[in-house]
Amino acid sequence: MRTSHFVRQPGAPHVFTKKEIIDWASASLVIISGGLAGHYAANGMTAVQWAGAAVAVLGSVTIAVAVRVWPQGRSQIRQRD
Repeated sequence: MRTSHFVRQPGAPHVFTKKEIIDWASASLVIISGGLAGHYAANGMTAVQWAGAAVAVLGSVTIAVAVRVWPQGRSQIRQRD
């Protein structure tokens, strides 16, 4: 019986997959950008800075959602020249 390389054997150390690393990295990006925006908002920001902070937070949320809903197999299709 062949086992998948994604199945962890008992007692084996946990190996992070590329998908897990990307998921955690995108979640970290949301937390960091939100934290920085909140920090600078507490110190006082102009309207332009508020807009930039909002775009940064929304952009990081967009990345996090896209990483989680993007189809697995589609990224491996090569474009024809």
